[in-house]
Amino acid sequence: MILSQYTKEFSYNLKLATPVILGMLGHTFVSFVDNVMVGQLGTAELAAVSLGNSFMFIAMSIGIGFSTAITPLVAEADASNNFLEGKSSFKHGLFLCTIIGVLLFLTVFFAKPLLYFMKQPVEVVELALPYLNLVAFSLIPLVVFQAFKQFSDGLSMTKYPMYATILANVVNVVINYILIFGKFGFPELGIVGAAYGTLISRFIMVAHLWWLLTKKEKSKAFVINIKFFVLDKLMLRKLINLGTPSAMQMFFEVAIFTAAIWLSGLLGKNPLAANQIALNLSSMTFMVAMGISVASMIRVGNQKGLGQFVELRRIAFSLFLLTTILAVCFAAFFFIFHEALPKLYLDYDDAKNLVDNTEVITIAAKLMLAAAIFQISDGIQVVVLGALRGLQDVKIPTVITFISYWVVGFPISFFLGKEHVYGSFGIWLGLLAGLTTAAILLFIRFNYLTKKLILKS
Repeated sequence: MILSQYTKEFSYNLKLATPVILGMLGHTFVSFVDNVMVGQLGTAELAAVSLGNSFMFIAMSIGIGFSTAITPLVAEADASNNFLEGKSSFKHGLFLCTIIGVLLFLTVFFAKPLLYFMKQPVEVVELALPYLNLVAFSLIPLVVFQAFKQFSDGLSMTKYPMYATILANVVNVVINYILIFGKFGFPELGIVGAAYGTLISRFIMVAHLWWLLTKKEKSKAFVINIKFFVLDKLMLRKLINLGTPSAMQMFFEVAIFTAAIWLSGLLGKNPLAANQIALNLSSMTFMVAMGISVASMIRVGNQKGLGQFVELRRIAFSLFLLTTILAVCFAAFFFIFHEALPKLYLDYDDAKNLVDNTEVITIAAKLMLAAAIFQISDGIQVVVLGALRGLQDVKIPTVITFISYWVVGFPISFFLGKEHVYGSFGIWLGLLAGLTTAAILLFIRFNYLTKKLILKS
């Protein structure tokens, strides 16, 4: 009877989360397609995409993290039928995301020389630089898309960003195929062709989502006649106060995974390529948890707007339970197929690179075991974080994420990740420690806050 209070929410939670999950998986699928196609060129090329994307992941985490401030504000305004507040939240969020997208592009573009100072394989750095030029520019449409997506999610219209992402994936696959391998008379551009695919598909993604939202009665009035430069300082401050800690939370987590990429690069190009395979596979299951996290943010934001804190806590716990069940399934899947999955990325018929490819797959298979173990803590920490954002509680969780990943996780990765200790597997043990610490501390924070709100109401 008590369990059914939570499981009865599963259907609606999945209905809300599934389009977000598919949209998130769409972003990851772009990377998956790039990795699989580029992997056919060789391990150096795959390592170069990994190194280039390590810069991108950090920049993306800041842009995407900041944009999440839009969702709880729009969800709260939607629950209380306050159109003006909802439109103001979206317009100011879009303005700030556009500025952040441009600043992130410029930062990544001018930070490229740092690749030479990070003791990465020179062959890999030379390949990564031209790839990074184009992919860095794609940060602008990506962060603008996030503003539209988070707004759409806040209105519980989660399927439209998914449609835009699916279209972008189709475009990306087609352009990748043509430009990476030089099909239909086009030049063979290698990994630069993958960068063109990413850039073009992200511009199309923004345009298509805006067009979809203009066609829907619920969202049309929000996304047309936007007086972009007529700004309210109070709303800007509110979004910055919410968005900056949210950006830092995502930055701290993504940065430790990026540090894992750089630490892997110190071990050589093959450990770096293996790390990229394991990271790409585990990021797909993480996107499922991210989708549920968005549902958590929306539903908690709605209940906060209604002032129903007992319901808020029950709904949040139903989302935590759903995440745990799915995470156990993913852990079992990774454990069973830890040797088979990495083989999707490299060409076993390539006699020239057979030794390298075999080493990469052997290392990646071990990393998949670590990825299997941290599925539960990774899922729980991101969904609880979504619930805390729905409560508009962002400052203490930011401190928690910093402590978890950089005081606990990174030192373990650094010391156990040395070649004479556990190598690549040691790096991932540090990731596991950081994620588990975050999951426990964030849950304690949510439990404390919701009990306090119930007592006050």
